[in-house]
Amino acid sequence: MASQDHNNTPKKPPARKAVSDREARAQRELGIVGPHGELQLASVTIDGYSLELREGDGFVGDVASRTAFRHMLQAWRTLFTSMVGKDPLGQRPTRRLSKHQLDALLRKKGPAAQAIQAAVEDYALQLAHVVQRFLRHRSWRGVERIIIGGGFHQSEVGRRAVERARQILREEGVGAELRTLHHHSDEGGLIGWVHLAPAALLHSYDAILAVDIGGTNVRCGVVQTHLHRAPDLSRAEVVRREKWAHADDKPRRDELLEGVAAMLERLMAHARKKEIRLAPYIGVACPGLVVEDGSLAGGTQNLPGNWESTRFHLPRYLCERLPHIGQGRTQVCLHNDAVVQGLSELPFTQDVRRWAVLTVGTGLGNASYTNVAPQKTD
Repeated sequence: MASQDHNNTPKKPPARKAVSDREARAQRELGIVGPHGELQLASVTIDGYSLELREGDGFVGDVASRTAFRHMLQAWRTLFTSMVGKDPLGQRPTRRLSKHQLDALLRKKGPAAQAIQAAVEDYALQLAHVVQRFLRHRSWRGVERIIIGGGFHQSEVGRRAVERARQILREEGVGAELRTLHHHSDEGGLIGWVHLAPAALLHSYDAILAVDIGGTNVRCGVVQTHLHRAPDLSRAEVVRREKWAHADDKPRRDELLEGVAAMLERLMAHARKKEIRLAPYIGVACPGLVVEDGSLAGGTQNLPGNWESTRFHLPRYLCERLPHIGQGRTQVCLHNDAVVQGLSELPFTQDVRRWAVLTVGTGLGNASYTNVAPQKTD
């Protein structure tokens, strides 16, 4: 989910590529100028994202991903099988065991629950280690709260792992507080877009379209702002959502994008039926470093195909594929998925100045933020 950083420095996107007047005019006509990968918002600064710290032959974050937990579980499964002479988790491969199946096994006494609990303890130790390594980096110094995102914590296995990591950090005197995402993991990466969309659009329409592309799943949704109920956007919600576990289908890059476009068309039809006024705007979150011109410059290795090609431009594709939403010309904005998921927490972090997010998924995404103090008025 994150890009490689051989120098242990926080990743920020490269500068905007120079474009000709003709190209700039064409981009304006298509509505794809952005800003993409915006780092300075009115109420918060995105200090960095996709930070990876080297450890041995790999990266620190590698040991706290969902994939890493599966490897730990497989190791304990193998050990228990050799001890009791029978596989405690049955015939299904570890990678195919769902969160619900693991939770059911964990609630039962016996070797299966013991193997899963042992993996939970291993993972909690690694997560606590990752948190401490990040906090020692200069870009994370002063972080008071860390939000754990992704879907892992929305299972009993994940909840136990996060709670145990929280306990370990307290015992070791770490001051930063560990919390979990307020919203469902399928929705946090969509709701975060209300903090990136142009304010004028949010005041003129009821909702926006948002997309969250991950290495395993893609989610699309209609995000209603409810600005009239909560000006801080704390009541924003996903009123319609579609999810596609694309990793199971192994689509090519263009097939994945066509699937996204089809999902968005269905959501547009739903909004029309329900008389929800959709802004002509699509926010797209995906792994990797987002350049200001809307291209991607690394960190997309978990996505199918080449997303960093100079001939590929995701915002342009969607603008051409879905040129109009209602009466408006479609605008598409691109940003990193961990950044967007973290921004869904913005209304709930106003009691701290510095905070961060770790998203547990196919990889381990991360982003750090500094809240901007409101200007005092006489």
